[in-house]
Amino acid sequence: METNLRLESSLWVDNKRCRAVLTGWHFNWSELDKNNHDKKTISVPVAEVVGVEEGRVEILPQKSVEDTDKDFTVFYVKRSSGGGSYGLLWRLGQTQFSCLSRVLRDQWTKHLRAALKTHCPLRPHRLLVFINPFGGKKKGRGIYHSLVSPLFELAGISSHVIVTERANQARDHLLKKDLTGIDGVVCVGGDGMFSEILHGLIGRTQQEAGLCENDPTVTLHPCPLHIGIIPAGSTDCVCFATVGVIDPVTSALHIIIGDSQPLDVCSVHQASALVRYSVSLLGYGFYGDVLAESEKHRWMGPLRYDYSGTVVYLNNRSYGGIVQYLPADPVLSSPRDRTRCLAGCSVCSRSTERLFPHSADSSSLHSSHYSQFNNDSEGEWVSVEGRFRCVSLTCMSSSCPKSPLGLSPSAHLADGTGDLILVWDTHPLGFLKYLYRHTSSQDQFDLPFVEVHRVKAVRFSLPPGKEEESFDEIGGQNDVVDDEETGYIETASRTGSQLHLADADLTKRQKTANPFLCCTGCSKAPAVSVWNCDGEILPFTEILCRIHGQLVRLYARGMEDGAAMQDYVEENDKHERISYIKSLT
Repeated sequence: METNLRLESSLWVDNKRCRAVLTGWHFNWSELDKNNHDKKTISVPVAEVVGVEEGRVEILPQKSVEDTDKDFTVFYVKRSSGGGSYGLLWRLGQTQFSCLSRVLRDQWTKHLRAALKTHCPLRPHRLLVFINPFGGKKKGRGIYHSLVSPLFELAGISSHVIVTERANQARDHLLKKDLTGIDGVVCVGGDGMFSEILHGLIGRTQQEAGLCENDPTVTLHPCPLHIGIIPAGSTDCVCFATVGVIDPVTSALHIIIGDSQPLDVCSVHQASALVRYSVSLLGYGFYGDVLAESEKHRWMGPLRYDYSGTVVYLNNRSYGGIVQYLPADPVLSSPRDRTRCLAGCSVCSRSTERLFPHSADSSSLHSSHYSQFNNDSEGEWVSVEGRFRCVSLTCMSSSCPKSPLGLSPSAHLADGTGDLILVWDTHPLGFLKYLYRHTSSQDQFDLPFVEVHRVKAVRFSLPPGKEEESFDEIGGQNDVVDDEETGYIETASRTGSQLHLADADLTKRQKTANPFLCCTGCSKAPAVSVWNCDGEILPFTEILCRIHGQLVRLYARGMEDGAAMQDYVEENDKHERISYIKSLT
């Protein structure tokens, strides 16, 4: 098939004559003045053309077709500000063109579709879609059928849709069912639904590769299928951190054009068993207490997190612990370098070459990744001990609408590392300042009681003498949650979505009253906290975490910088004008 498809002719847009040019990589049209000179040029990369239809066609909010012999409609990605510092809303742009003849119309539609096939070979053709009908405001089905499904149909994507009826149904389906012919998996829901997809795909990939997920020294095999996220949950942090906005149409368009964003994943182990995977927040202390407290107030909806955060802050707790971490190479990047991981991030691109130096060969891909991981394991661990307000590990910035820069603003999505944040015990006003800085542009790490380290692995353990006490307190926590989880909810059951429980005898121990659901005047502070793992409570305190570089891929491209994108568009238009002038001479 030709790679340099070219077509040029006069077309009419809104009864105005235009010069239209298809160069293969770009489709341009320019309104002409009376002297036949270009007045304004619109340039659309072929990679961002969604579809081409004969006639005068509307897709959203409702499809309508006016079948005319000489007209065709081109649908493409159109950007607008997302209202924040980073992230752009994508909208379905459309332009209706009129031709002098039906033959010319057919020529244009044929060439445009051929250009899509030639230059967009990685676009998905068949998707498996899971919809959580209970997540967020219970609008998942409506969002998919009214906003997403028409776009998939326009792009020629066939979808097999499953509306889930129970927790972990999506995970179990991915682990057991035949996925032949599927190009990617899409979840319509929140972070809990994404976690199900993540665990299902990673688990299946390791099964097929013959790898043991329970062994923390094993390097996991990258997943071949992409994951798409249509945000429709109570929390959509993963979508926000990888796209920059929480918008179903934007996410659907990223899926359609086949964007690919690698993502690091943290595996969490306890007692030689895999507990969970994490991509955003793994937090002990404050963030664990907030999640545990919020379980008592599910009736409040998303407001329960704000309320629980206030209660936990007023409790003014800190916890003893021993943190050991394996530092990443400081030459490659630093959590204090004030850079942002945006679309086309150079740090993540260099990490791809470092993690997968022979990615063209699938067998060498795994072996090179394996040797690199083993070399990491031979590094020198650093150990610190003391009392902490919170201990956090994140594989991304963990930005969200309330915290646009996130827990670690300079964290990267796909550099094979995580950022370990240690907040030592301090007075309440100091900790409040730390929390407040997450909502502003101030550096939350520029405080004397805060440390941040870029790491490849982390161990957390309790000081001597605290281990036995932790079993009773955490056991009590699990009892309360299990009794309350009676329906299918966005985050699923606290233990049902875990792959393994490292200590099977834990549930048989004598349980005590839940220490985390106490009031602010509680006379006895708990000796241990719990881990908040992407919105799930872990029933263990002592854990080992490993960062697996670029283990999964999302249909995304990272946050787009609005100013940089405008520069790109202007430079692209300039290049196209120069190419056109050269073609005339």
